[in-house]
Amino acid sequence: MRFLRNYLRFLTAIQLLPALESGEETLVGGQAVLEGVMMRSPHAWAIACRKPSGEVVTMSEPLERPSEKHKWMAWPIVRGVMTLGYAMTLGYRALRFSANVAIEDVMASEETNPVAESHVDAGVSPVASKRSEAESPKPAKSSASREKAASISGWLAAVNVVFSLAFFIFMYKYIPLLAATELKKINPALGGQIIFNLVDGAVRLGLFLLFIWGVSLWKDIRRVYEYHGAEHKTVFAFENGDPLTTSAVQKYQTFHPRCGTSFLMTVMLISIGFYMLVPFTTFWARFASRIVLLPIIAGVSYEIIRFAAKHRGSLFALMTAPGLWLQRITTKPPSDEQAQCAITALDEAMSLEKERGGELVIA
Repeated sequence: MRFLRNYLRFLTAIQLLPALESGEETLVGGQAVLEGVMMRSPHAWAIACRKPSGEVVTMSEPLERPSEKHKWMAWPIVRGVMTLGYAMTLGYRALRFSANVAIEDVMASEETNPVAESHVDAGVSPVASKRSEAESPKPAKSSASREKAASISGWLAAVNVVFSLAFFIFMYKYIPLLAATELKKINPALGGQIIFNLVDGAVRLGLFLLFIWGVSLWKDIRRVYEYHGAEHKTVFAFENGDPLTTSAVQKYQTFHPRCGTSFLMTVMLISIGFYMLVPFTTFWARFASRIVLLPIIAGVSYEIIRFAAKHRGSLFALMTAPGLWLQRITTKPPSDEQAQCAITALDEAMSLEKERGGELVIA
């Protein structure tokens, strides 16, 4: 049962991934994971996860910024798509690491003489492994248990990549379009280009809000939302130059303009306008156009979020307001222990960032 519970937590967190992460390669940001937080700087990232025993497991790795190697990746619109894809990949790895920590803990409890866990994910590089072990030396877990946990994590990864993609397309593309099409049959007045896409967008937004709110009722996901709040508070403290202590971090709010929740809300609102410009009238042509246009819509939404974060009194900032309101669901006030996890993750990332001579840009 514990393994099934961990699997369901991981599965649900994958569906929430775009709402939990903040993708911006030149700024400090992060993401909530299972019982922990991932923090990233321009050239490094780190994860801190808390076990039931209270022990904090950490891992850190250097990062390469794609736009530093390929200048075209820094072009407006394009940079949004590339950064989002990069952030999603990194966020998935972070979730997988946190799931591995939980799975290895389950494996340890099943052994006759369990010892301290190995906290390195199957996808973590030897550089990261050596760094973590040097800073927090711990006895190794049995190789059999580690391999079993890693194989389960790999199996989860393969299943969830397919499931998550299918879930997204079905839930937020197929069902809203089908609902709008069926309503048009019932009432032909809903068949106009503008009203049809307004109905389609309303259904899409309703499904998204229902899912975000529904999973928040689950205690385990509510804890993820609390770690999400801890991540935001810590980033706020860093951006304002405050010391990274629990008391300093806890005084900030949990709502941040660069949050993935704000990004998703902006995507959904912007997409309504984009779809109104598509001349197709058949179901499958409309369905295909929604998938094809997704990268462009994501790129435009990224630019709006980026601008709004730097110009918080602008008209564009008003467009991100619904996302900030929605963060009342996707972020919750964290405990001091949860805030400390976020602080630890950021300290690890910043330490590695300084080693690499990185330069930070504060929004």
